[in-house]
Amino acid sequence: MSDLPTQVEIAEEGPREGFQIEKAPMPSAEKIALIDALSATGLRHIQVASFVSPKLVPGWADAEAVVAGFTPKSNIHYTALWFNAAGLDRALCFKDRLHLFGSISLAASEAFSIKNLNRDRAGQIEAMRKQTAAHIAAGVPVTRIGLQAAFGCNYAGDVTPARVMAAIADGLAIAMEAGVTIRDLTLADTMGWANPRQIETVVAEVRNRWPELRLALHLHDTRGLGIANAMAGLRMGVARFDAAVGGLGGCPFAGQPGAPGNIATEELALLCTELGIATGIDLEALVEAGRLAERILDRRLPSAVLRGGTLARFRAHAA
Repeated sequence: MSDLPTQVEIAEEGPREGFQIEKAPMPSAEKIALIDALSATGLRHIQVASFVSPKLVPGWADAEAVVAGFTPKSNIHYTALWFNAAGLDRALCFKDRLHLFGSISLAASEAFSIKNLNRDRAGQIEAMRKQTAAHIAAGVPVTRIGLQAAFGCNYAGDVTPARVMAAIADGLAIAMEAGVTIRDLTLADTMGWANPRQIETVVAEVRNRWPELRLALHLHDTRGLGIANAMAGLRMGVARFDAAVGGLGGCPFAGQPGAPGNIATEELALLCTELGIATGIDLEALVEAGRLAERILDRRLPSAVLRGGTLARFRAHAA
């Protein structure tokens, strides 16, 4: 497939993913300020916090304060992340502010699942059975499978498409057993192993086997191929991407301290704009939100667009 989508949906994960890896504690007020700035950019999906163990992820010990403190807009889905029943219970306290949905979270690399969650494949499948049942009991819809390490793993090496297919099949079996219908599938390059050809191969194989699933890509820019991989996804017709303002974040369990996080939201939005693909995003406002993130963290972020700016003002000057 080589037809570009006419519109792309970008889910912003910068606040959640970015603050989870910072060594120094970030004040809740500054996290809230970034979320509010992102809310003014035209984004329609913003992941604002993680309800996870403060011992394992101290950067989100203040999740409740942040979720209670930002100013929600009615046309934006604000989401959060959790991995167990305790996290779900914490999220349910904010069902008036958060768009709650359940995911069946698996990994194509068993080694990563062990490092990330201390569960082997069988243990994670069983955990997802229980979590899916808990979501159903709480009235939280389960419509998505999230597959981590879908393109490679720092602990296990290359991940074959066959292993990806097997992990997706595990997730669909959990859903079928629970009586829920999966509509969405996110393929995550958690540790930055993907290349454009691999993106094309895996997306094509998934589409051939499960054409009914809406695909999204979660691409880390560990080795500078993030935007190239996004372009490969666009050429395959993928129209849903996760991204992080400024390139914030990184996985704390990837075994590679200091590695960049998701592709920068403004780089992806600029790419789409230049290709004539609608995003609904005010690119200039997004760049300013990225610069706010830099001021909060007191350091440069990886995004090239934060350095070079957009092309709009240069075009206007040339005209």
